[in-house]
Amino acid sequence: MKKSFTLLELLVVIGIIGLLVGLGSVSYSTAQRKARDAKRKDDLRTIQNAMEQYYSVCGFNYPTPAAGNDTTVVPQPIACADPATTLLTVIPTDPKSKFSYTMTQSTNMDYSICAPNTPPLETEATTPYCLSNQQ
Repeated sequence: MKKSFTLLELLVVIGIIGLLVGLGSVSYSTAQRKARDAKRKDDLRTIQNAMEQYYSVCGFNYPTPAAGNDTTVVPQPIACADPATTLLTVIPTDPKSKFSYTMTQSTNMDYSICAPNTPPLETEATTPYCLSNQQ
């Protein structure tokens, strides 16, 4: 007598494998979204730290974009003229869209920087992720 699998046994195994692959792909895409959001938050904290260093080193004002440049984009680089100090040479961009992080500034005493995916980041459903001045 030949020993082999029946068609029903093979279909059950294929179904289980398909279910596991489906669950794995959903988990993977969720992990990717969370990783991108974590990168965005880290980038914004990096920019915020450079802005705060600029504030304390460069006369207790926050940097503003150069005249004629887009006022909604974080100034590149974040550098102080007196004393000559560069605090952040390359401003990070969004890991998915590669757009610049946006900055709003009403005076040179305050600012707010936000991820370009506003409204909310991919994994947050209520509010956009923004950071503002700490002084």
